[in-house]
Amino acid sequence: MTKIGLALIAIVTAALIVLNPDLTLAQGSERGTVQATISGAQISIDYGRPALRGRDMLSQIQPGQVWRLGAGAPTTLESDKPLNFGGIAVPKGKHILLARLAEPGKWTLVFSSKSAFQYEPSAKIAEVPLDFHETSDSTELVTITLTEKDGMGVLKIAWGKMRLSTSFKPA
Repeated sequence: MTKIGLALIAIVTAALIVLNPDLTLAQGSERGTVQATISGAQISIDYGRPALRGRDMLSQIQPGQVWRLGAGAPTTLESDKPLNFGGIAVPKGKHILLARLAEPGKWTLVFSSKSAFQYEPSAKIAEVPLDFHETSDSTELVTITLTEKDGMGVLKIAWGKMRLSTSFKPA
C-alpha cells in the first residue's frame, strides 16, 4: 500500500473517532443502558461495563476516592422529572454519576455536572448515601439496574462481590 493510501486510512479513522467517540471503548468495555418508568418519571442510565478480569476492585479504591462508576464515556442518569433520594433533591435532566468511598463500608452516589475523568467537588449537584453489602457470589461486569417497588425507584450497582443500592421517588 502506498504512503498516500496509509495516510488516507489514518485520516478517515481519526475523523470517525472524533465524529463518533462511541466507536471507541475503554479497554474493550461494552456499554449498558437501563430504562424505567418510576411513578410516571422516565429515567435512563447509560454506563460502561468493565470486567473484573481477576482483579479485586474493592481493594483498588481508598477512602475519600471517587470511582467513575463504569468505563469509557461517563456514566449518566437522565430523568424527565426531579428525583428525591430520602430528602436530597436531584433536578431533572442529565447528570454524571460517580460513587465515592466515604470510609470503609460506606459509599455515596455523587451527581455531577462535569466530566468524570477529573472529579471536581464544585461540580457536585447532590450526594446521597448508598446501602453497601458484600456477597459470596461475584458479578464479572459492572451491572446497574433500575426497578420500581411500591411507587419508589430502586437503583442497584453490582461489581465483583460489592452491591450498592439506593431508593428514590420522583419529586
